[in-house]
Order: sequence, then C-alpha cells, then structure tokens
Amino acid sequence: MINEKMYELGSKRSIIREIFEYGNMRRSIVGVDNVYDFSLGNPNVPSPKELDASISKLCIKEGIHAYTSAPGAISVREAIAKNLNERFKTSFHKDNLYLTVGAAAALTATLRGLCNPGDEVITFAPYFTEYKVFTESALAKLVVVSPDFKNFQIKFDEFEKLINKNTKAVIINSPNNPSGVVYKEETIIKLAKILKEKSIEFGNPIYLISDEPYREIVYNNVQVPFVTKYYNNAIVCYSYSKSLSLPGERLGYVLVPDQVDDSKIVYAAICGAGRALGYVCAPSLFQFVIEECVNITSDMSYYEVNRNIILNGLRELGFECIEPDGAFYLFVKSPIADANEFAKKAQEYDILIVPGDDFGCPGYVRIAYCVRKKIIENSLPAFKKLAEFYNL
Repeated sequence: MINEKMYELGSKRSIIREIFEYGNMRRSIVGVDNVYDFSLGNPNVPSPKELDASISKLCIKEGIHAYTSAPGAISVREAIAKNLNERFKTSFHKDNLYLTVGAAAALTATLRGLCNPGDEVITFAPYFTEYKVFTESALAKLVVVSPDFKNFQIKFDEFEKLINKNTKAVIINSPNNPSGVVYKEETIIKLAKILKEKSIEFGNPIYLISDEPYREIVYNNVQVPFVTKYYNNAIVCYSYSKSLSLPGERLGYVLVPDQVDDSKIVYAAICGAGRALGYVCAPSLFQFVIEECVNITSDMSYYEVNRNIILNGLRELGFECIEPDGAFYLFVKSPIADANEFAKKAQEYDILIVPGDDFGCPGYVRIAYCVRKKIIENSLPAFKKLAEFYNL
C-alpha cells in the first residue's frame, strides 16, 4: 500500500491552486484580460535590474553550478548575517544560518528538527494553509487559536488556555498571509512574556517560529518587530521570493540565533531534517545572486498603489475590508455567512478570490492584489455587479 496521507496531498490541490487552475481554464476561453485572478500570491513586481545583471554575470562563471556546503556557501551566509546585523543591530554569524529551498523548506525543516510524535504546534488564525501540512508531516499536531475579528492581532485568553506541556512551538506570520495585518510590538511583547512564563512552568523551551516572507512589504511606515530581539527562543524562517520577486527560484533560510537554548543542537537538528528531506544545498546560482543583491529589494511601491486602488474601490462599493499593514493581500468579509458560496458567485463575474475557511477564518475571502494594476482597475465594474447582487 502507498502512503495514504501523501496520496491525499498529491491528488488534491490546495483551494488556492484549484482556483488558480480554474483561472487558467477561463483565460483560454474568455481571454487573459477578462479574468480577474486574485488567487495566487505570485509577485508581479519586476525583479531589480541589479539582480538580473547578477544572474547574467554569474551564470557563466566557472563552477557556479557546483555543490556548495550543505547549509549554504560560507560567503553567502556571511553576507546575509552582515545584512541582518546592520538592519536590526544584532550579532548573527554564518553558523546561525541554514539556506533552504524557500520558506516552505525552512518551515518544514524547522518543524521536523524540533518536533517529536505527540508534540503540538500553535498558530493563530488566519494562518497560511500549509502550516497544517508542514506540522503533520513532522508528526505533530497543529492547534489553532481562533481569529480576533476586532483587530486581527492575538486572542491571548484563548492562547493561554491552549498552551500546555506538549506545546513545542508557536508559529507566527507577520505581515500576515492572508490578512495583511502586522503584529504590533505590544502583541509580540505580550506573546514573548507568556512563552517565557510557560517555558519555565513546563520545564522546556517553547520555540517561537517566525515565518517572514513579507517582512519588507509594509505600508505607512509600519514597523515589523524583529522577534529575536524580544524572545530568546525565536527562530526565523525567511524567503527571498517576495522581497526580490523570485518565487520560482526557491531561496530562503532558517535563522537560529545563539541565544536559543542549546542553539547548536537545535541548528544541527534542523540541518539533519534538511538532510533527511533531501534539502541539502539550496540552488547554488541563486545563493551567490543573493550574496550580491542582499542589500536591495524590488520596488515595493507597486504593491501600495495596488492596495489603495482595491481597498478604496471595494469599500466604496460597500464591502467590509481589513486594512492591510503589509504583504499583498486584502481580507474581505463575505456579505453572506458562507464565503465559499460567495467566492463561487464571484466566479460568475470572472473574479477569482479565495474563501477564508482553509485559512482558519470562515466568512472572509482573500484577494491577492500582486497583479497588474490594469487587472485591478478593470475588475472594479465586475465587483460592482457582485456588490449589486448582494444589495450592498
């Protein structure tokens, strides 16, 4: 017999991918510009010109496609550590970093390295849908704190009731996918305080895993607290997919600071998990591209323009929207209780949006506005028809 769990994952796409594939079918029928596809978080902002120049230069360099050290090339890890230290006044070094095939590999290796069967991992709704897959693949259980519909921060009363002696880690994602909300500094301070107290109470460290692929995409001078400065047992998982518009190249890292309890053991366990999963040696060309481009990002102003158009446009039509502090997602309250039914109705107008149920937040839909501005502008008349259908 095959592994039934793996068959289930392989034979059924995520709801996001299902809608994306539906969009591909509709585009072949009605044309690319007549489908308003807000399903997939696929950056539309061009990569920086410096990055393209770096690729052109490096790809013809002798030996560029050879294996690097398993955790990543030393010079690349040194460059990333230097960049983080300059930005966040930290003191990281190369041996705090393990380079991975994107943030998914970073999270998977981290959870596999930390968790034993029977452990629990807590996260906060709304949350990225794949956290459940990543956690269960580590033979642990994902425990979800229900959403705080008032401000989309953390429901600490519920969190404190759910945390227990089996809690191995807590995952946060800020700026958040799907809501676009950034956890405030006071939220991170309170979270760190609870984790410190509970770690002492249970006699074991509870790790805070910060999933940060959207760290650089923020608006209105909002600050994203860097969690290692607030909590010693914090591990950072990062991807360059969004900051450099490189989602298809799959390059990220795990950061295990020295102040993590038994940091060398934790780092080795994550490296071992990467080995077991076959993640040894992230793509070498793009490791060295990152080394040369570590201090730059794509032009994030594109996303702010898109955000303002879609946010203001939908609010004017009567939709209730959560204002995004960052990332490139708009979380919209469904005008009916069943967000899946609402998303299906939107498809009749060739508007492709993702219901919030799989994000742990029924009654909402996610709009990924990392698309061409023209798509957003052209979608507003269709959204108007949708609003009129629901008498908004």
